[in-house]
Amino acid sequence: MDTPVDPRTARSRDAILAAAHTLLVREGPASVTHQRVAHEAGVGRATVYRHWQRADHLLLAAMSGSDLPFFRSPTSPVRPWLHQELRKLADELTLPAVAAVTLTLMQTALWDPDAATRRNHSSAAVTTRITTALDLAQETGELTTVLPSEDAAALLIGPMLYRTAMEAGTVSDMLISHLLDSVGTWRD
Repeated sequence: MDTPVDPRTARSRDAILAAAHTLLVREGPASVTHQRVAHEAGVGRATVYRHWQRADHLLLAAMSGSDLPFFRSPTSPVRPWLHQELRKLADELTLPAVAAVTLTLMQTALWDPDAATRRNHSSAAVTTRITTALDLAQETGELTTVLPSEDAAALLIGPMLYRTAMEAGTVSDMLISHLLDSVGTWRD
């Protein structure tokens, strides 16, 4: 039988996660320390340690609240729908909060197995959703040839990450159209 959770424990945990997420968005991953989070959440530092003994685990917990709202439920015709979804993603990637979470997860995953698992889960979800959309386009005859799904996802999203994260730029609709052209042959 499950032990009931003390409401005070749940409230402090929620406050700590909210504070960590706020700091991450506002100041970046280096700001997510036990001391800073405790101050922001209005709890004692020992309370933060009781929930997360390591700051990197606290950071991962704060990042886990980020959902992947993109590429769900494709509609036909697929190309305009996919263009719209890529546009939304490109616009989100220019926001500091989204960039901070994305880049922190990518960096942390290099040495932390939990972060690598989270990264792999996120990338697999995106690849699956893009594959579903491209499969629909093929089924309806809108797309005649297509790259393997993991290549298509990398080709669609990779250049947008480069443009937004590496160049601190924006993604044009023309670039999105070129990316869509690169994954297969589309019919009008």
